[in-house]
Amino acid sequence: MKVTEKKLADGRYELTAVAATAEVAQAFNVAHYSFLANMGVQVGPGQTPEKVAEEELGIVNLDMVSQQLAVDYLVPFAVDKRNLCPAYPPKPILEGNMIKRGETFEFKLRVTPKPEYELTSYDPVTITVPAFKFDEAQVDQQVRQVLESYATYVRCDPHPLGENDAARIKVEAVQGGQPHKYLSTEGRTYIMGMNLLPEGFEKSLIGMTEGDTKTFSFDVPGAEEGAEPIECTVTVLECQCKEVPELTDEWVTKNIPMVRDAAALRGSIRESLLAEQQAQYREMQLSLAADELGSRFTGKIDDEVYEAMRETLMQNVKGSLAQQGVQFDEFVAMQGGIQQFSMMLMVQARQMLVQGYSLDALFRHENMDLTDEDILAACRAMNPADPTTVRRQMEGNGQGFVLRETAGRLKANRWLLEHANVVVEGQQPAPAAE
Repeated sequence: MKVTEKKLADGRYELTAVAATAEVAQAFNVAHYSFLANMGVQVGPGQTPEKVAEEELGIVNLDMVSQQLAVDYLVPFAVDKRNLCPAYPPKPILEGNMIKRGETFEFKLRVTPKPEYELTSYDPVTITVPAFKFDEAQVDQQVRQVLESYATYVRCDPHPLGENDAARIKVEAVQGGQPHKYLSTEGRTYIMGMNLLPEGFEKSLIGMTEGDTKTFSFDVPGAEEGAEPIECTVTVLECQCKEVPELTDEWVTKNIPMVRDAAALRGSIRESLLAEQQAQYREMQLSLAADELGSRFTGKIDDEVYEAMRETLMQNVKGSLAQQGVQFDEFVAMQGGIQQFSMMLMVQARQMLVQGYSLDALFRHENMDLTDEDILAACRAMNPADPTTVRRQMEGNGQGFVLRETAGRLKANRWLLEHANVVVEGQQPAPAAE
């Protein structure tokens, strides 16, 4: 992509970008998947987005309906190309141009650079934190979870099945006169209360015991209107109970051969939990230090910046709720209504903006610079298991400027904590580092 810039009288930058045909093609390819995902349509293995769009949505020209998404995909590449850091995401100016596959595409951006603020003081901050405590009971809980995952179900004394019991059952299922091959079985363990089958099925099992046979029918949730119910004949072959193994050296050797013995398994679990909680404890300290630094911020933040941050937070909330299957309106009602929810978003937006701008100011004041390790540290904070993939993806999507901003703020935040007066509740305060 070729990008030229011109500084305007109001301090903004006007960028003129020309995307090559290959970049346009890639933008459309990404836009296709984004469009289908927004429509709740998945592209399966061996399928193409174009074919899925036509079959599922009746769309014969996917390029046409995903043009805006394709343009939006190109925008950050233009910003990153000029090594700018915008105060908020710029909108493309098309001036009548239409993006088309097989052609170059020119667009403009007017970028408002991120403002620079100064703080009232750069002296070390003072924060008060609770003492770090590690609960050994959590190790026992984790060990139990490991053992539970290896539990088996064995025969026990016959008794009427309750809501949390288990049994080995035989099922003959028929729907519309045809055997239901996925439900029918000569014998499998069924665990009550896990909602493995519809509620109507489980309710019919309650009270049955070993040797009982019952015939009943139940409707399939979400089935098409007019779909016939499933008729079942269920025989309880045996009542069962869960048998959880004991943690012994022999059991560990047999089931987790990469671990030496039971003591080593407990030690490994403890080490992992301790490292996780120490990381959370440090994150809490970093957040407190950044909040305290933010109290020294006195600048004025433009309304456009507030609105952009609020919109970002709103999209994050909606995306998270969609993954959890929660309706947005229901969530807002639980927060006290739209007015209360909007106020909460604005408070959070200001807190995040002030904290970020304050860390930027500290970064400049201390004449810090970014190294390759600082970039990887930021990626590691996002994904400790695979920081290199995070970097490749962000830089590959034109988000290099976002990554650099994140890395700079993280470096400043860590420096801030290292030089802070940290008061541990119930202990004498440690002196600040010189």
